[in-house]
Amino acid sequence: MVNSLAIGLGTKDKKLGWLEFFFVEPCSGIDDKFLNQLKKIITIPNQTLSLNDDKVIANLLAILDKTNDQHKKLIDFIAQATKKASYLSAKNRQLVAILLTDDVALSDVGVAYLKLHLLSYRHFKPNELNLTNIFSVLPNVAWSNKGPINPANVADELWKARFTDDALFIRSIDKFPRLTDYVIPANVRIANSARIRLGAYLGSGTTVMHEGFINFNAGTQGPNMVEGRISAGVWVDENSDLGGGASTMGRLSGGGDILISVGKNCLIGANAGLGIPLGDNCIIESGLYVTAGSKLKVLSKDGVIVSESVKASQLSGKDNLLIRRNSLNGQIECLTTLAPASLNAELHKNN
Repeated sequence: MVNSLAIGLGTKDKKLGWLEFFFVEPCSGIDDKFLNQLKKIITIPNQTLSLNDDKVIANLLAILDKTNDQHKKLIDFIAQATKKASYLSAKNRQLVAILLTDDVALSDVGVAYLKLHLLSYRHFKPNELNLTNIFSVLPNVAWSNKGPINPANVADELWKARFTDDALFIRSIDKFPRLTDYVIPANVRIANSARIRLGAYLGSGTTVMHEGFINFNAGTQGPNMVEGRISAGVWVDENSDLGGGASTMGRLSGGGDILISVGKNCLIGANAGLGIPLGDNCIIESGLYVTAGSKLKVLSKDGVIVSESVKASQLSGKDNLLIRRNSLNGQIECLTTLAPASLNAELHKNN
């Protein structure tokens, strides 16, 4: 069930409308009793509600359970937002609530941000939420050390900052902010936070090194070592390693309909690439990009030829594969491996 309640702050631009939303960890999987109570207060679910009515806020606080740790966070957040109302107004920020009951295509900026939060808080795994229309719904934003800015206003803001001691830095101009400005997943290491978007799912024990990248709606079960690229829609199971510069094929731009995934105990070598789903205990040689149409010679574990030529797509989801390029003739070969890859436990025990 997608049923979720989120309380947060939204930043609004006079011309562009909603720029972004920050939510306290949402309450998901709420029961029918609480859901029915919420529907009496938030009468229009699945869209952003500005909490500017004292009666609505009071009614919402009345049904939140102070003995529930998650509810208590929401109560404290509402209290802080109410106390800082004048400051928030001056910064064009508003206290908002969203009651999510239907997982349908996106049409609301707040709901889009809520779904990204739900993924990064590990309430849902990649590909479990409907993110259709997300690129058309999310506005392009200039992300700065002063918060989100309408890109059309950046030039003016930059020269104004030159006349003060209050420097302005533009980190990026994009539809997605960095994960760590919104959610800090427990028990992970992130060497370069700019390379992980909000909406990424980082499982406990995940280490992302400086060249690692994780897109929204993609992620790791944990523990994992990520030194390569995890594209949107891609899932990497536990104890698997993406070597430096390795790539996984996504579906956003010209990709096929096949969801790429990496099973348990796999190694994608440095600068290698993956365009098929892998099962468990698989290894791809460094520098080798395997697409669905790649032709492979299949060998038994004893080196006996099983097939002279098969498409890599025919091996999708298979376990115990070692895929390599023959250095003498350049042909891609697939062998059975009985020695699965393993992570260096020392690198993950302090996450």
